[in-house]
Amino acid sequence: MADGTWNAVELTGTAGAAPLVLVCEHASRAIPPELADLGLDAAAREAHVAWDIGAAVIARRLSEHLEAPLVAGGVSRLVYDCNRPFTASDCIPARSERYDIPGNRDLDEAARRARFERVHEPFHAALAEACRRQERACGRAIDLVTIHTFTPVYNGVSRAVEIGYLHHEDPALAQAALAVETAHGVYRAALDEPYSARDGVTYTLARHGEAHGRRALMIEVRNDLVATHEAATRMGDHLAQTLREALAAVPPPAEAAP
Repeated sequence: MADGTWNAVELTGTAGAAPLVLVCEHASRAIPPELADLGLDAAAREAHVAWDIGAAVIARRLSEHLEAPLVAGGVSRLVYDCNRPFTASDCIPARSERYDIPGNRDLDEAARRARFERVHEPFHAALAEACRRQERACGRAIDLVTIHTFTPVYNGVSRAVEIGYLHHEDPALAQAALAVETAHGVYRAALDEPYSARDGVTYTLARHGEAHGRRALMIEVRNDLVATHEAATRMGDHLAQTLREALAAVPPPAEAAP
């Protein structure tokens, strides 16, 4: 971004040689200065509503362990949610759970389109190129894994699951990861919890994964388990082993679709 304040994407681990690309759409809580904090106080800007707490630390740790590139969001999902298409009603939310987002209220089409072009477009262009580059280097279809976290209570309902493995249409990799997690017996894990494709959360998986013949997986971790840097690092260590075993258990497609 030319003005330096809308850094929509951050790339790390680009020297990694694994046939894998990691994604963390909600890694950052940064809000460009011109948006005046979207009218939110400091507590709201630091809360889960603004980003996936702990997800960036987990994703970077996975990148280190698995020697895979990581494509991470550089601005808050409240500016634009990179895991949503422009047609989604919540791509620029005016309200999220118990929070009103004043700076997103009553945006006209031009303002919404500007956010889309400054956040969504460079993020997904960078992700598409990272996937193509990794496939050229590896000579085979890569795998796509996205990292998210979720709150232990949502709209007053407690969530018992600690790690969720989600998929779009093809469940193979998610099922393999769940089987490994269950065998480890460390965390309460489930398939398609606390969300599923029916909730509209698999946009990135569909666009950059299955649409190109790639295996794709979304990992959701309950954020009270990763509230500190140390805890999130340990979770990254744990998930790295889970992913190694799960990826080895499911034969990859021979080549990616164009």
